Amino acid sequence: MIKVIVGRLLQLIPVLGIILTLTFFMSKMVPGGPFSAERQATPEVIAKLNAYYGLDRPLWEQYLSYLGKVVRFDFGPSYTYQSESVNEVIARAFPISLQIGTLAFCIALIIGVTAGVVAAANKNKLWDYFPMSLSMLGICLPTFVLGPILALIFGLVLKLAPVSGWYGLNYVPFHPMIMPAVTLGLFYAAYIARLTRGGMLDILSQDFIRTARAKGVPDHEILLKHALRGGLLPVVAFLGPAFAGLISGSFVVEKVFNVPGLGQEFIKSVFNRDYPLILGTVAFFGTLIVVFNLVSDVIQTLLDPKSRK
Repeated sequence: MIKVIVGRLLQLIPVLGIILTLTFFMSKMVPGGPFSAERQATPEVIAKLNAYYGLDRPLWEQYLSYLGKVVRFDFGPSYTYQSESVNEVIARAFPISLQIGTLAFCIALIIGVTAGVVAAANKNKLWDYFPMSLSMLGICLPTFVLGPILALIFGLVLKLAPVSGWYGLNYVPFHPMIMPAVTLGLFYAAYIARLTRGGMLDILSQDFIRTARAKGVPDHEILLKHALRGGLLPVVAFLGPAFAGLISGSFVVEKVFNVPGLGQEFIKSVFNRDYPLILGTVAFFGTLIVVFNLVSDVIQTLLDPKSRK
């Protein structure tokens, strides 16, 4: 197990190298520059800014210079926030995305697993069709559709939660984190519900479950004690990239609800051609995905001893 973990962490180095290389050259291929949108800046001022940040040098020199900074865990200065470095922007914005993602993860896990177990326990009955129909509806509704719907109902009509912003909103009973977290949580709960149902039905058809029923073991004990551990294996495999996506990939949701998280900063960096911030956030997201995939694999190994080989 330790060799696998160490090997996976060592694989992070070439993976991030490939990601950074592709992102660097692809971002440079986009027309325009970080200072081309400055209407008041003269060509002479723009040329001086490009020279100051090294953007006038050959592309390969810029690439090697940037890799030298990344090795020292320094992603350079931000062109958008000239008083902050990329490291400081990530440190400021990531805790907000982490709060939303963690709450959304809990919502998705509780609703999804519960709905999947109930559906599996009532196969081809009303309590199977009803939650699975809702999960299919949740899969079909993307977050940029579900978010405005929830904002309209709970924000504008019921006035229970703010529909935009993050700081200084005390006129509603719920925190601004609730609406983005619920939007993300419901979307991922739909996938978790279907995965849980499929995994539970597969385990409930095994011989040891039939043996337990023949011995008179109660149904709730069969579900929670015997079937749940194996039935959650597909969910555990999905939770690694899902959790990374929840805390780092909520670009649309943060934009819809105007949340100053890391996803919002990534969108701003793309529009502003802020190359260091683009590369820094992409490297950070890539690291999260690799690490949480590793955590998912470790948890799956603990739940299923057969996979340890």
